[in-house]
Amino acid sequence: MDSIENNTVSQDERLWGAGVHIGALIAAFFTSWMVGIAGAVVALCVWFVVRDRNPFAAAHAKECFNFNLSMFLYACVAVVLGLILGVGAVIATIATLGVAALVAAPMVLVIVLALGAIAILWVVFGIIAAMKAYEGQLYRYPMTLRFLK
Repeated sequence: MDSIENNTVSQDERLWGAGVHIGALIAAFFTSWMVGIAGAVVALCVWFVVRDRNPFAAAHAKECFNFNLSMFLYACVAVVLGLILGVGAVIATIATLGVAALVAAPMVLVIVLALGAIAILWVVFGIIAAMKAYEGQLYRYPMTLRFLK
């Protein structure tokens, strides 16, 4: 698959490749970032449609699926950590008559910032992947767990 060059990829393949990334972003956006599993579903549907007749778009669809599912899982971990820290912070603050809030509040803020960073990376890497696909290049998302190979 790495041997695909810019001049051997048709316009149709490029559009399918770029479209899967943009479609996944749109689906994730309209279903909320926390339920961004929709982006992975879009990518999986495209992969099922193009896997036998369009290897370039199928490679992009698999990569898009892996990335969207990975980012969804990272967001779930951040939310669970946020809930644990949030509940722990409330309990600790009550138990220490407010002193623990000095430590707990920054920890909760870090989780909120992590969720924001995940959302920003989701968008930025999705746009980069769509641009690479449209240019006829393969793209590997960073920070991605490989569920489909």
